[in-house]
Amino acid sequence: MRNLFSSQLHTEKTFYSSFLEDLDNCREEVIIESPYITGERASQFIPIFEKLLDKGVRIYVMTRDPKEHTLSMEDQSEEAIRTFEIMGVQTLLCVGNHHRKLAILDRKILWEGSLNILSQTHSREIMRRIDNEEFTMEMFNFLKLSEFI
Repeated sequence: MRNLFSSQLHTEKTFYSSFLEDLDNCREEVIIESPYITGERASQFIPIFEKLLDKGVRIYVMTRDPKEHTLSMEDQSEEAIRTFEIMGVQTLLCVGNHHRKLAILDRKILWEGSLNILSQTHSREIMRRIDNEEFTMEMFNFLKLSEFI
């Protein structure tokens, strides 16, 4: 029998305010899988990532290899990745049409759904926030993230 847990659904309109609040409460680790990274969205995350890094939080961004994007997306993604890495964000490039969208915060909170966290602008999306360490670790282990992180 699984532990009780809390779950909330979010749209693209409610996601970022809740997600940013969760990020502000992180103490150890942030893992974000976002296949796309745009310059505009990355610039919004830079000060947030700087604050987390200053607190000693480890940040991992897993994203599609920029070479798998169109030229304009490739340039934006490469620039953002370069900036993230200079800051101290560990960026892991995925090949083979990577398309997962999720975040794992302190291995206790799981965000999953259809929203590209580091690129979303105009599309209609959903994300589910699950506040349960068991479910979060189930996803962490299912994705074999310990091999990379």
